[in-house]
Amino acid sequence: MGSHGIKDQVAIVGMGCTRFGEHWDKSVDDLLIDAAQEAYASAGVSQDDIDAFWLGTMASGQSGLTLSRPLQLGYKPVSRLENYCATGSEAFRNACYAVASGAYDMAMAIGVEKLKDSGFSGLTGTRPPSDGTEASLTAPASFSLLAPAYAKKYGVDEGTMKEVLTRIAWKNHRNGALNPRAQFRKEVAKETIAGSPLVAGPLGVFDCSGVSDGSAAAIIVRAEDAHRYTDNPIYVKALAFTAGPAAGPIDSTYDYTTFREVVASAEDAYSQAGVTDPMAEIAMAEVHDCFTPTELVLMEDLGFAPRGMAWKEAMAGTFDLDGELPVNPDGGLKSFGHPIGASGLRMLFECWLQLRGEAPPERQIETDKTLGLTHNLGGAPGACVSFVSIVGANRG
Repeated sequence: MGSHGIKDQVAIVGMGCTRFGEHWDKSVDDLLIDAAQEAYASAGVSQDDIDAFWLGTMASGQSGLTLSRPLQLGYKPVSRLENYCATGSEAFRNACYAVASGAYDMAMAIGVEKLKDSGFSGLTGTRPPSDGTEASLTAPASFSLLAPAYAKKYGVDEGTMKEVLTRIAWKNHRNGALNPRAQFRKEVAKETIAGSPLVAGPLGVFDCSGVSDGSAAAIIVRAEDAHRYTDNPIYVKALAFTAGPAAGPIDSTYDYTTFREVVASAEDAYSQAGVTDPMAEIAMAEVHDCFTPTELVLMEDLGFAPRGMAWKEAMAGTFDLDGELPVNPDGGLKSFGHPIGASGLRMLFECWLQLRGEAPPERQIETDKTLGLTHNLGGAPGACVSFVSIVGANRG
């Protein structure tokens, strides 16, 4: 059986998001309090109005006490979960399903990560013992395999491929420069990006997302109750999550030019939401650009470009802020930053702003389309989990 979805059954009525970056003066508690309080104010509710909480964090706390302690919750349920870099999205998905089921009237999904103090970069902690078939590569090394594989399959020469990846980074830094909450708020010249020190394979420093601290939160209610809290709720159209068999590293048919998990989750999300032509129906997309070749491949996996054509669309400006389908208008992981447990909710926060017409004027998208998409993955090429949500400004 496939997923049936909960289209238009629940809505977001409030959101909060801290600035992402190096918060040496703030603790995990501080970040959670800041995001939660902004979400409460956004929805016009008090903490006592929330029936249950879902906390997403990979390594910044264990158990629901990580949230109940700083917020001083009055003996309410708090579920702490993680799903690699898709942890924030998983918190949101569970909170939405809980409200849709009728178990709770109002729920909060909140994510947090404090990486700068930890000394970790990317996925935190150590891997458990395995059978030895997992690829023993760093995250940059794993994702760097996408670029030469894509170039070889579609006949893109090395110089052109470098220009494509450079332009993706340049776009996201330009968007982030307009975002007061982003970690990196400075445009970066293409020459600087292309000439940055190499990290792994063809990937330079500017091809990699930032290491950040931050938190983001969403308040969810039943759709029929949404207008009690805001004149402009955002309705959940689709929530799709897939976990692959993690066979990529030992699968001779896997060629590193696609994320099969993303294709499956995108197809599921479009089916739930009734989307038949993503380019024509979606106003903006926030995608998991952990590395620049990831964003390139995602454009095809999400159906934003035909196979082998995403590099041309990227160069043509199709995914720019003023393009046909703006991708990562807030700067993405690349510029906004990537505190693991918060990233998925940060993507939804940008949809919240854009679809309500509340983004800063210099980066507010002007369009008649009313749907936003978020994509969040965790793991590595050939062995990952993938989440796709579709949200909209209108019900029905």
